[in-house]
Amino acid sequence: MRLLHTADWHLGKVLKGVARLDEQRAVLDEMVEVAAREQVDAVLVAGDVFESAAPAPDAQELAWATLLRLRALGIEVVVIAGNHDPAEAFQALRPVFHGAGVIVLGRAARPGDGGVVELQVGAARQPLRLALLPFVTQRGVVKAEQLLELDGAQMVQHYRDRLRQVLAALTASFSADAVNVVVAHAMVTGGRLGGGERDAHTIFDYAVDATAFPSSASYVALGHLHRQQQIPGPCPIWYPGSPVCIDFGEEANRPGVLVIDVAPGRPAQVRPVALTRARRLRTVTGTVAELRELADGVGDDLLRVVVTEPARAGMVDDVRAVLPNALDIRVAAPDPVTMSTSAVPAASRLGRSAVEQFALFMAEQNVADPRIEALFAALLDTAASDGAGDRAGSGPTLPGRV
Repeated sequence: MRLLHTADWHLGKVLKGVARLDEQRAVLDEMVEVAAREQVDAVLVAGDVFESAAPAPDAQELAWATLLRLRALGIEVVVIAGNHDPAEAFQALRPVFHGAGVIVLGRAARPGDGGVVELQVGAARQPLRLALLPFVTQRGVVKAEQLLELDGAQMVQHYRDRLRQVLAALTASFSADAVNVVVAHAMVTGGRLGGGERDAHTIFDYAVDATAFPSSASYVALGHLHRQQQIPGPCPIWYPGSPVCIDFGEEANRPGVLVIDVAPGRPAQVRPVALTRARRLRTVTGTVAELRELADGVGDDLLRVVVTEPARAGMVDDVRAVLPNALDIRVAAPDPVTMSTSAVPAASRLGRSAVEQFALFMAEQNVADPRIEALFAALLDTAASDGAGDRAGSGPTLPGRV
């Protein structure tokens, strides 16, 4: 049988004020086309369908419409909740999607309560047994009384042990005459971050060992990390990566899905398929003049710009005039190796005027704009004048006032 594995859609993601839903719609259209062209028997969505636990209506409409389009092609569709998803809403929608033939699971469940699903797929009605594990928080696996008794290291180990027990229960029915697949949203030890994950749920505290997945599994379909990668383990374990790079930390990633050919008793054959309809994220570096020269080559890319000249008032406007798609503009910090050694040390500021000290501070911050220094001097004069007026009056003089 042939499966398509995807995860981490993050529908509704906004990047530096720019909505990405149109791009995500184009990419999901492309994914549906891949599923149809490849004639897959089932699509596995391993969590983080949405960016937020309170997704906007247009993001929900896109998600549910995509799942129903896949089902209308005769493809089995299975979806679990990730750490970004509204798990309880997924649970509430289960009966509705069950009526449409789409399997949805919002929270971890026992094998008889939705944690294990058995399907007959394809023209040959081959058996597909799925163990489903939506994202589980530490709070969801460590009881309240244990929180009072365990220290941090013990809670981490308890979390790992409990997830291992859960996976053992869900996969206990795996058999040699079926294709056995685990679908889980989890941080697995050895995985490399993609660059846009939520740190609190990817740190060591939430990791589970790859050895928790049994050798009887034909394939493990993971979600959570945004970089497409295989995890070494006792069976084929893969993250498909996000179909859209959702942050500039992911610009080196290659978005796509995984197509898996698998049969009972045979190793799964995994083939990445690229998705190309989203706008590229890029970081460009240079002076304003250098950025102007490369402007014609950036097309419709969304840009993070690092300016390699001293900051000055109006620089951001100058950069955006050259690169309208610049979403994140920053000034490169001075290289401590190449910085001039002629800078005045802090001790030499003694006896200098406030204007002179401010000029030194601006130089240390790699800001070269005489207008800012002039503005500081004018504000200082205004403050001094106000102080003189206060002293001429009958009110008390504030100590230390300039």
